[in-house]
Amino acid sequence: MKAAVTRIETARPGALAFVLIEGGQVSDTHFRSADQPVDADTLFQVASMSKWVTAWGVMTLVQDGKLDLDAPVSTYLTRWSLPPSEFDNRQVTVRRLLSHTAGLTDGLGYGGFAPGRPVQSIEASLTRAADASPNAEGVVRVGIEPGSGFEYSGGGYTLLQLIIEEVSGQDFNAYMKQRVLAPLGMKRSTFDVDADKAANLAGFYDVDGDPAIHYRFTARAAASLYTSAADMTRFLQAHWPGPSGQPVGRGVLSAQTLKTMRQPHAAQFGADIWGLGTVLYAPNNRGDFIIGHDGSNDPAINTSARLDPDTGDGVIVLESGDRLLATAVAGEWVFWNTGNVDILMLTMEAGTLLKTLVAGWIAILAAAAFMVWRSKRGARRPPA
Repeated sequence: MKAAVTRIETARPGALAFVLIEGGQVSDTHFRSADQPVDADTLFQVASMSKWVTAWGVMTLVQDGKLDLDAPVSTYLTRWSLPPSEFDNRQVTVRRLLSHTAGLTDGLGYGGFAPGRPVQSIEASLTRAADASPNAEGVVRVGIEPGSGFEYSGGGYTLLQLIIEEVSGQDFNAYMKQRVLAPLGMKRSTFDVDADKAANLAGFYDVDGDPAIHYRFTARAAASLYTSAADMTRFLQAHWPGPSGQPVGRGVLSAQTLKTMRQPHAAQFGADIWGLGTVLYAPNNRGDFIIGHDGSNDPAINTSARLDPDTGDGVIVLESGDRLLATAVAGEWVFWNTGNVDILMLTMEAGTLLKTLVAGWIAILAAAAFMVWRSKRGARRPPA
């Protein structure tokens, strides 16, 4: 805890909430704000961490027998359909959407809509997202063989948002509040902060600590959950038996469903990395995984949650004002807790190493070019 707080206070993000959980119970907390106060009930926009909570909503419909994990998603769609492709769109299933193996190549990432800018409908966003993040195609379509491998797709979760609405007959936020958030005691959490007129909202900051724009999203399932440290703590605790005998899943999902969600469904470089809606960060040395999700968005939102489902130990970091602080702190917790390297930390370190290698090769090539230039210049010099 002391090392984490030291790192947090050294980085000095604009707003932050940190929770350490041991044996299913909160063991320590730390809050920070550059301006308006932050406490356990302050709502943070948590970006892609939304996907983990959304996956619970999807699985309630699976448990109810209203969704089949392995049926073509076209079975449930009337308002929009995947565009024709060279591949079999019938192989796009709910299971594959949850695990980013459906073959969608949208590359989303959503930047959101600034105040005063119209927010797209779900159907328009799926056709081409007007708020696609840089370098994202933004068109939700099948671009590689479904089931052939992992391809991260924010658009897949927007499609799941539409499926929840189609199958339930309710607005996405209303369904999630009724079937997931409220039953888990996440009474402050919402996917539509404006509709709920929510107060005590954390400030948005850029990397310099200056106030930043509050963006809104069509892709609520993928990017627009607002939750607090207290509510996210309840979400993690729901994966572990309660102190008064409350069951795993708290009656929202069964223990077996949660076990299915953390079974490997996608791998990269030979390592299992994804279940159904949850990241598999590292082996927990007990035959299972450290699970959770991260979120990151502009201008500088970064959120992380990690949980060992065998011990009830976990960590939550919600922050704005630093692009990587939450992921770094959570990744260090994984290594401290298991001795294994967190998959996102490994990716970050690999990126740093690649940049170092590229810089090294540039320096070597520049030195070689300089030596060649000097050699040729010396050859042209007239004898003394």
